[in-house]
This record gives sequence, C-alpha cells and structure tokens, in this order.
Amino acid sequence: MSFDSRHFLDTVTESPGVYRMLDEQGETLYVGKARRLKARLASYFRGALNTKTQALVSRIADIQVTVTNSETEALLLEQTLIKEQRPPYNILLRDDKSYPFVFVTDRHPFPALEYKRARARHDDGRYLGPYPSSGAVRESLSLMQKIFRIRNCEDSVFAHRTRPCLQYQIGRCSAPCVGHIGEDDYRRDLEHAVQCLEGKSEAVTRELTRDMETASQALDFEEAARLRDQIQHLRQLQQRQFVDTGGGDADVFALATRPGALCISVLTLRQGRLLGARHHEPANGLDLGPEALLGDFVSQFYLGQSREIPAEVITSHPLPDAALLAHALGERAGKRIRVTDQVRGHRAQWRELARTNAEQQLAGQLASQNQLAKRFEALREALALEATPARLECFDISHSHGEATVASCVVFDASGPRKSDYRRFNIEGVEAGDDYAAMRQALTRRFRRLKEGEGERPDLLIVDGGKGQLNMAREVFAELGVTGVRLLGVAKGTTRKAGLETLFIETVDRTLDLDGTSPALHLLQHIRDESHRFAIAGHRARRDKTRRTSTLQEIPGVGPRRRRELLRFFGGLQGVKQASREELARVPGISATLAEAIHRALHG
Repeated sequence: MSFDSRHFLDTVTESPGVYRMLDEQGETLYVGKARRLKARLASYFRGALNTKTQALVSRIADIQVTVTNSETEALLLEQTLIKEQRPPYNILLRDDKSYPFVFVTDRHPFPALEYKRARARHDDGRYLGPYPSSGAVRESLSLMQKIFRIRNCEDSVFAHRTRPCLQYQIGRCSAPCVGHIGEDDYRRDLEHAVQCLEGKSEAVTRELTRDMETASQALDFEEAARLRDQIQHLRQLQQRQFVDTGGGDADVFALATRPGALCISVLTLRQGRLLGARHHEPANGLDLGPEALLGDFVSQFYLGQSREIPAEVITSHPLPDAALLAHALGERAGKRIRVTDQVRGHRAQWRELARTNAEQQLAGQLASQNQLAKRFEALREALALEATPARLECFDISHSHGEATVASCVVFDASGPRKSDYRRFNIEGVEAGDDYAAMRQALTRRFRRLKEGEGERPDLLIVDGGKGQLNMAREVFAELGVTGVRLLGVAKGTTRKAGLETLFIETVDRTLDLDGTSPALHLLQHIRDESHRFAIAGHRARRDKTRRTSTLQEIPGVGPRRRRELLRFFGGLQGVKQASREELARVPGISATLAEAIHRALHG
C-alpha cells in the first residue's frame, strides 16, 4: 500500500522538529530536521525531485514526526538519531579524533575569525574551542559574521582589495580592506564576537543596549537600528536549549485523548539531551480515565519487559499509585526512582513537549483515511441515510458576555477537515448574548449565498446547541426555501460529559442516543469540537482588534515598568512576540510563571 501523503500533510504541524521516514519493515530510511515541518515534508511530494530523492520517496511507508521547541533542538536530535540509527539515505560521517577551533590572530590590524582543525605551536593569537563538530564551528562563524560583520577573507585577498566585495554588499562584512571602518571600531566588533564565542554574550548585549540608547538619544537612528538588529540576533543566540541541559536522565509520558482515539508519547532524555520519541496507541477496552490508563501503561512499559529505567519518570497526568510504582521500579532498577507529574523548570518543558508530540500524533491518527471512512459509514447507518454524506457543515457561536460575537462554519468531507472552506461570520445588530439570533444571522448569510449559486451544498448540517438552535435552522431553511440538506442538532448531556450527547434528527421530537464508543458519535464530536475551536479563535481575534490598549497592557501582572523592560530587552513588541518562555523569563522582573502567562497571552 502506497503512502498517502495528502492525508499525512493535512495534519502535520508548522512547528520545528525532526522527521523519520520508514519503509514497510519499519526501518528508518532517512532522518531530517526542519524549521517548519509541514513545508519541508510537503517538498518531498510536490515539484521536481532528483533521482535519488524519488527513490527515497518511493520506499516511504510511514513518517514519524517529533516536535521540538526550536530548530537548534531539532538539529541536536537529528544528529543523535542519525548516529544511533545510521539511515541509508543520510550522510554518515566517521568520528574524527581531532576537534576544530576558532583562531584569532594578533598580527593583523583587522583580524579574521579562522577555522582551524588543530592547534599550531607557533601561531601568534588566540584559540577558541575546541568545538564538538566542524558544523558547530562553521555555524558559529556564520553567526558572528552576520551579527558583527567580521571579515572572512584570506590575508592575501584582503591586502589586494580595491573595492568592497559581495560580503559587504549583503551586510556580512564592514569592508575594513577599503577603509569603510576604522581599526578601533573593527577591534571592538571583533572583541564582541570573541566574547560571544566564549559564552559572554549577556555582557555584550548589555553594552550594545547602552550604545543603542545613546545613539537614539543623539538622534542617530540609523546606528540605533543597526544595534537593535544586533541585539535581536544575540537574543536568538542566547536562547537556552532545554533539551540539552547537560544533566538529568528521564522518560516523559504524555497522554492525549479525543473521542474514539488516544495516543501516549514517550520522550527519552539522557544526560539532559532528547534522544527520541516513540508513540503508542493502546486499546482502552475498559474505558479507563486518563490517570488510570496512563498508570497501567507505565507499569507495563517497564515491568512487563526488560527496559532501562531512568532515575526519573515524568507523566502528564497524576498516576493513582505513583508511590507504589516508584517503589517497584526502584526494586527492579536497584536505585531510587522518582515518579511524578509535578515538575518545574526544564522538566516542565519536557512534559509540555511530550504533550505537543502526543497531540500531533493523535491528529494524524484521526485524519487517517481508513478511520474517516469507517466513521462516515457509521454515521450513515446511525442516521439511516440512503447514501454516505459527502460533505458535513457544523455551526457554532462564540462571544464574551455578548462582546465580539462570531459564528463559525467548519466543513468535513471524506478527507477530514476541509479548511479551505471554513468560514467565520462577524455577527452585528443582535442583542448581546442572544445565541439564537446570532445563529439565525449566520445561517441566513450562508444559505442565502447558496441559493444565489455560491458555494457547495452540504449533505448534513450540524448545529451545536440542541433544540433551540435546531428550530432556528429549520426556520431559516423554511424562509429561504432550502431543500436537500439534512439537519442534526447536538445537545450535551446534563453533566456535559463527552459520550452522553443527545442527537436531534430533523425535529426536536426525533432523538437518538449513541453509545460512547460509536464511531459515528466520535465523528460528530470531532466536527463539533473543531467548530468550537474555530469560533473561539475568531472571537478572540475580533475582540483584541477592537480594543485600543496594547497587547502587553492586557496581560495581568505586566505593568508599565515590566512592559518597558520587555520592550527594552527585545528591542520592540515584535521581538517580545518571537521570544520563547525561557527568553522571557530572563528579563529583569519577569518570573518563570509570569513568562508562561505572557507567552500564552501572545500566542493564544
């Protein structure tokens, strides 16, 4: 069976991460990293490919994705997996006994940063390093040249230049060869680069920040902008990589669940470095809660077979018998084992990363073609339809106490969510909080366009809200003369627990209660939850747009002084938005908890 790339790409995240391409035997063919996983993976299945890449793609049976928090983390994990699994389509390098350095000469008035494989006895200058790989040296040199515009040409080339080279034109060199920068200024930039390579980038950043403020006060805005760009590049360089903390052995278990599907992701970390992730889809025949299910899985994971047990086991949910399990694992491993869901710092970030991977894997599982086909067929049988519905539409309403009301329309077909057909309706002219009137306006606008020949006709219209919303849809259909569309209302049970929904078919008098394990109900829950998510996202965007205050000003705990520190630290609001939680927590006056709140507020 060939790999279904279209369905796979529909569910892949845009986040950075690592992907493993597997053959039919489950063997790894290729390991790669990407800043945007979806765009990178899509490139394998679209456009012209060379012969070797075509051969690789033809052998793909599955692709496993591991999400990371940054491209640097993806690079670390990629190299670990390549070294461990030695995929046939990757470049495999033998270990070298010599380690590379960066060399700075003292003889030249305008020294370059040079790559050196080994120390020389009589070199007159400084060696920085050694570095773990030649790639690390070249990446560091590229960053320093980009930030501080240090020359990278040979001395013989430098001595014979009469005009600036291409490196100057693209902003990678300050052109000392033709006198575009003085010796003192160049030496200052060089010392800044050396300090960064020695791990003293914080001191450089503070100095550049003072220089930027001085230039700004002197109305030298061009110089201030240049320094601001250097500061922003340095902030990116200083980002702490929590998957490479230098210590700590742990396995991290995260459970993600949706109606009819679940996934448990296991992240393996040794010496503080992420070695890989594995995803499991165990059956839940007893309909256990997430805590009990995860507890049973962790027990079987270690005690059911021979595995290495790390010093720490971190879980996304509290386990019912965590103390008992820790004792049993300690007996098996012959050392003290900690089992906990209460973690802080980089361990909390490990846990969140495991959750992200579980959610990503679960999204791909739900979008599989076989799964969807089974759910659509089950829906046809449950509703006694003559044919399997080809297009489902679901409407939902979202607002905050009547403010910025938005209606959503999401569309599912045999391929799953059809996001190109999603629509939002900004509701105007109705009484605040009147969901029925809001639903009437959204349905009227949608189906009036349909009567005018715009858009596709759905086979089944689903409204979230039960009797009242269903009656409103019936009225709109009667007014507009809409025919050929079946109506379905989905009402939550009295406890609002998933699996206890009541379905109203066409009228409020005809009801249907499906079993919580029914694939048809799982499909309806999926489209309803997606409609709810899409409505909330639209409402928040509309609400924030109408408010006149600063984005930071809306965040509790961020007063004028902290706003000023944030903007000063990152050079502006855009820099704050691009910062990670770890970077935000490094700002004076910003705690880890507040950094988490700021990041959540800026990224939804």
